[in-house]
Amino acid sequence: MKTYVFIPARYGSSRLPGKPLKLINDKPMIQHVFERISKATGIEAVYVATDDERIKEVVEGFGGNVVMTAPEAESGTDRISQAAQAIGLKDDDLIVNVQGDQPLVNQGSIEAVIAPFKAADYDGSFEMSTLSFKIVNEAEITSPKDVKLVTDINGFALYFSRATIPHGRDYWDHDSFKHLGVYAYTKRFVDLFNTLPMGHLEDIEKLEQLRALEYGHKIKVVESEWDSPEVDLPGDIEMMEALLNAGH
Repeated sequence: MKTYVFIPARYGSSRLPGKPLKLINDKPMIQHVFERISKATGIEAVYVATDDERIKEVVEGFGGNVVMTAPEAESGTDRISQAAQAIGLKDDDLIVNVQGDQPLVNQGSIEAVIAPFKAADYDGSFEMSTLSFKIVNEAEITSPKDVKLVTDINGFALYFSRATIPHGRDYWDHDSFKHLGVYAYTKRFVDLFNTLPMGHLEDIEKLEQLRALEYGHKIKVVESEWDSPEVDLPGDIEMMEALLNAGH
């Protein structure tokens, strides 16, 4: 089982066009993501998967690997599936999917999300994992922008939601966890996932990971020590620069 990291990146964004190329401390956001991920141990290579020549040119300019995908790719997993096929991954190879709008992603998070697959007792009963982070900013508990999740006693996802879950009826002294947009899965599962029709809950919440749960597939959740905030709006860039300058 070899491990490859893919960063799906598209130029179009309704709220922030050209997002992967936006400068953060004078460096394109996609470069921040690529360089941070490349420090992780246990991976063979990192690739940016894109259909845009502007992104390709920038990534190759800083020495990164690029796989061009079809413009018709409807989602990040579609793009990753095409990229994995293009470089000849095997069914049992492990794919890590990191969103290109997480310039503060920590290398330790990459190592954490693949750890369940590398464990001596891994038995193949799941083929997908992702990350959670204990919420410290209370505003995120109620913000639809921050996706929350709950797990069973064995650390497998029960549900992801933009709503506040779990929601205390009589008291509120429990921890809440948000979902980080980092996934690991076998190539076999990525290919299977892309054959599944959109799920009903997925359509309601606009959360692609719910498709896996709706069709009965298990998602192992690993708690990360590091937050990985995403850039969605122009003002987020200033926030990222402040966090980088503070040593994050």
